[in-house]
Formats: sequence, C-alpha cells, structure tokens
Amino acid sequence: MASDLDFSAPEVPEPTFLENLLRYGLFLGALFQLICVLAIIVPVPKPHEVEAEPSEPRSAEVTRKPKAAALSANKRPKKEAKKKR
Repeated sequence: MASDLDFSAPEVPEPTFLENLLRYGLFLGALFQLICVLAIIVPVPKPHEVEAEPSEPRSAEVTRKPKAAALSANKRPKKEAKKKR
C-alpha cells in the first residue's frame, strides 16, 4: 500500500506571458500605492522663498473679491423679483 502513494511534486505548467504580465503589473501597482501612501505620510519641507510671501495675500484678496461679487449678484435678482410682485 505504501508503494501506491506518490509523494513527488505535481507537475506545474510554466506561466504564460499574460500570467507573467499580470503578476508583474500587480507588483508595480502595489509599489505605486506604497509610494503614494508614503508621500502622504512623510512631509516634504518646502523651500522658503522671499517672492512667494507677498504674492500670497494678493491671491487671497483675489479669491475674496469674486465671492463678494457673486453674493451681490445673487441678491440683486431677488430684490427685483420682489419689486415685480
């Protein structure tokens, strides 16, 4: 009975080109995800430039002005609609 059992390794077919492509693609995808997660976790110090400081308040003022203009534009039609009633 012991001679009937075959404990040799089963024959495994060689992986095809598409299987290899899929396997290495999964490895590259995992590596890319690790790089992205590390980019979020590890802070990168930004170089401190003198020119960037004066431009920041200007950009903040520019963003505030359109919001104020949009709010006043929204209020005008409502007042005109009330006058028509």
